[in-house]
Amino acid sequence: MPKLNWLISLIACAGISSISLPVRGQAVLPYIPKLDSEKLESQGLQLLQDAVQLIRFQQYELALPRAELATQLAPSNYEVWFILGSLYIQQENLDKGIKVLEKAETLAPEQEGILFTLGNAYFQKGNYDVAKDKLEAGLEIEQNSPEALFDLGNTYLKLSEPDQAIEAYEKAFAQESTFWPALNNVGLVEYEQGDHEEAIEKWQSVIEVDGEQAEPQLALAVALFTQGEVNKGIELGKAALAIDNRYADIQFLEDNLWGERLIEDTRKFLSNPQIQEIVSTSQKSPSEVEPELPPSP
Repeated sequence: MPKLNWLISLIACAGISSISLPVRGQAVLPYIPKLDSEKLESQGLQLLQDAVQLIRFQQYELALPRAELATQLAPSNYEVWFILGSLYIQQENLDKGIKVLEKAETLAPEQEGILFTLGNAYFQKGNYDVAKDKLEAGLEIEQNSPEALFDLGNTYLKLSEPDQAIEAYEKAFAQESTFWPALNNVGLVEYEQGDHEEAIEKWQSVIEVDGEQAEPQLALAVALFTQGEVNKGIELGKAALAIDNRYADIQFLEDNLWGERLIEDTRKFLSNPQIQEIVSTSQKSPSEVEPELPPSP
């Protein structure tokens, strides 16, 4: 049966013979069914729940397309934009993440979580003034957020406002006594201000809170080494680098907000032959490390 006759027969059987066929040259528009907006939004929110579950299991690649589709099905729901923007930030797609998060902010300007996430994103972009504005606005809504206070402290530090940075860090640690990065960063600021004894006390306190962290151990090792407690510093430094040898990388330390004074003292510490041996061994691939020979009988 020719295609045209087949189409006419189908229309007649469907009881819609009043529909006229397009003439030559006329655009054929696809049939668009009537959509149930409430049902679509419900499906979008279900996709969002699926994305959240995947995020909890760190399945970000699988969560992303679900979150993207959820924004199309439930575009007036701020949560779908918030989750999608957060996923983009997690994947270091900062420009896209900020754009999506700003969409979420227009829908829910009083949601502190959006403001905190935007503040963190702008900090990563290096736009510290905007980061400060977003974080401060969020903290006006919700003051009890050690993570946001920590981000604000880091932002103040980048803006060369050390006293405000210490205040933010101390508030964060006061709110959560196990939040060691805040207390650790107080030590970083104090060291740059020349308050080495105060910094040492902070890093010792951090180790009491969590003795499995490399950063405070290495910072304390450098401080003790610089003050003349060489053996104690080397012993502590070896332990720190055994936990995480990335702290032997100066760029990594700078990325973690170590200041110029501490960096300079760390360079001297890392040049110590005993530490150099640890660093060179840790940087070798497993195939480059000579196996230990069994003892002679």
